[in-house]
Amino acid sequence: MAKKIYDIKPPKIVKKIEDDIKSFIDGDKKNHIKKEPLKKGSKDNRRRKEKKFPLGKFLAGTGILVVVIAVYLFFKLPRADIQIWPKTDVLSFKETITADKTIDSNDLTNKVILALYLEEEKDGSQDFPATGSASNEGKATGTIKIYNKFDPPSSITLKTGTHFLSDSGKYFVTLQKIVVPAGKKQGAKITPGLITVKVEAAESGPGYNIKSAKFSVPKLSGTPYYYSIYAESTEAMAGGYTGKVKKITDDDIQGAKDVLTRKILDEAQNALKGNISSDYVLLDNAISGETVSSSSSVKSGTVADGFTYRTKVVARALIFKKSDIDKFAKDYVVFQMPDSKTLLEKSYSISYNSKSVDIQGGKIILDLDFSYKIYQNIDKNSLISSFGGMTASQINDSINNNFGDQVSKVKVNLWPFWVTKAPRSQKIINVELKFE
Repeated sequence: MAKKIYDIKPPKIVKKIEDDIKSFIDGDKKNHIKKEPLKKGSKDNRRRKEKKFPLGKFLAGTGILVVVIAVYLFFKLPRADIQIWPKTDVLSFKETITADKTIDSNDLTNKVILALYLEEEKDGSQDFPATGSASNEGKATGTIKIYNKFDPPSSITLKTGTHFLSDSGKYFVTLQKIVVPAGKKQGAKITPGLITVKVEAAESGPGYNIKSAKFSVPKLSGTPYYYSIYAESTEAMAGGYTGKVKKITDDDIQGAKDVLTRKILDEAQNALKGNISSDYVLLDNAISGETVSSSSSVKSGTVADGFTYRTKVVARALIFKKSDIDKFAKDYVVFQMPDSKTLLEKSYSISYNSKSVDIQGGKIILDLDFSYKIYQNIDKNSLISSFGGMTASQINDSINNNFGDQVSKVKVNLWPFWVTKAPRSQKIINVELKFE
């Protein structure tokens, strides 16, 4: 009868060896070293006779234990790792889809997904300096006494703005219509009529802050009244000055409007963006803003060092869920690909651009460009069940026979080094698909 040869010892042999070890250990416990009986009268009656250590049995037991451990590891350690590199094809598509806020749910069949409309209002104010300048001038004022010694005595009327010239060459004008009373004549002597009036310098500046002076009326020159109508001041004129002051200009107000509106609008848009979940997509041109109201605390031309500008804005946006776009793309590819193929999920790629955006109307038309890699269906469980007991070469042949040019590379690793065939247990056979 032909003798059986085993690549790996069967479990029955391992069991027998384990039983032998147990028997050896149990027997060793029972065979303790016996004591020598004491002999009367012997020189060694106070000593026990030592028994020699059983070295042979110890070495035999150790050898059996090593064999059992080796056999145990021989059966427990074997493992088969098979790596398969499937060939992939790329499926690319271009499609147009609409995001619409007026629908209640996605309609992927008609290429429509739900859009969400958002709005954020914000107001604010800011102080701005005036950049314009204006002359700041003051005219000197004071009082004069006007005399009338015209002969024959008669009153004289002077209109508003009548000029009086001081003896220092400075012009002052009356601020209202004046009637200078007639003088009184007593014999050959006339007592002048008199009236006190307020006058103002013809020009601004400190040069008109003159001391008391005498005045003539230049317009009466060449008439009988020139030497009869005159005036004098008994106190200095005061209040004349010149200088520059700040003034609000049209450019100041427009600049303030531009700066503040941009600032508040940015704040409103940032606040709106901050409220958007990472699940949603906001395109750059799907957000807008406008001014609701704005005003300046002063009008252009006002003399002031600065002013306050206020504005109120609203930001609006239209967004859509990225997962809705991804689902549309995946469903589209699955519908187009052969049943014998599988999607490589991690190969998904998509880009989209807005064809048109109507935020108020609530619609975005998107141009999509997306792709997936696909590969031949590979049932790993079925392969694992068929690989038990196969050599590395047989596993390679099996994969090539089943998948042919659909697989670009196969790598089989049987472990430890002495293992030449895949284990029968499916639990320690691993099949991994690689897409590097």
